[in-house]
Amino acid sequence: MSTTLPVQNQTAISALLNGLAGGGVEVHDLTAPLSPTTPALRLPAPFPNLIDLELENIAQFDERGPMWAHNNIHVGEHYGTHVDAPSHWISGRDGHDVSQLPVERLIGEGVVLDVSEQVAADPDFLLEKEHVQAWEAEHGALPKGGWLLLRTGWDQYGHDEAQFLNTDENGTSHTPGVSAACAKWLAEETPIAGFGVETVGIDAGRGFEFDPPFPVHYHLLGNDKYGVTSLKNLALLPTRGSLIVVLPLPLVGGTASPARVIALVTRA
Repeated sequence: MSTTLPVQNQTAISALLNGLAGGGVEVHDLTAPLSPTTPALRLPAPFPNLIDLELENIAQFDERGPMWAHNNIHVGEHYGTHVDAPSHWISGRDGHDVSQLPVERLIGEGVVLDVSEQVAADPDFLLEKEHVQAWEAEHGALPKGGWLLLRTGWDQYGHDEAQFLNTDENGTSHTPGVSAACAKWLAEETPIAGFGVETVGIDAGRGFEFDPPFPVHYHLLGNDKYGVTSLKNLALLPTRGSLIVVLPLPLVGGTASPARVIALVTRA
């Protein structure tokens, strides 16, 4: 059996490899650094929280390992830049866990919808269907199997959990997101594979107040689509035309996984 690719596929792969080698294709890391100080979601009592990252040193070029260093990793699934699988939410509880996500749906065109100006004026800003439709009228339809990335400018607060969560004296987080109606529409009537945000979760900070609560989780994951949180560097991407690669750990039974997310962009 021949393993030779068709000429057109060879040409496409060769063009990508040549672009990477020659600098014609840039690679941008959209992943927040993962450390014990990475901002994380904080649920109110009585709900338990996942653990923050801890590296447990097992050997460090010493009597425990004279030629090597290594650590155990202790961390919750939903920490830092991570992928939410359908099985994370009650609406998708019988759906794929993170190990079962089809890899071809983790790679696709990225389109950036920039609402950073609106968010600067109102941290509780909500994306509506009309905002997306206006974007489509200017830039074309959302890509089939692609990723809609919501640029809010929120990654500027990623160094400080208090700013990143923006919680008031009543415990309510004020971060931007998506309205319930828009979440339903994105999940049921658009061809995207996933939705990415710069905030700690794919829902707005006040998403618990909506009907249903946390509607992006409910509708997106319930319709076999995926969410990626805590992205950064979306300002470096074009409005459309980037190639997004989302790489979670294939945790069997996992509802989510920290992930490395990169974007390939043709140099202007």
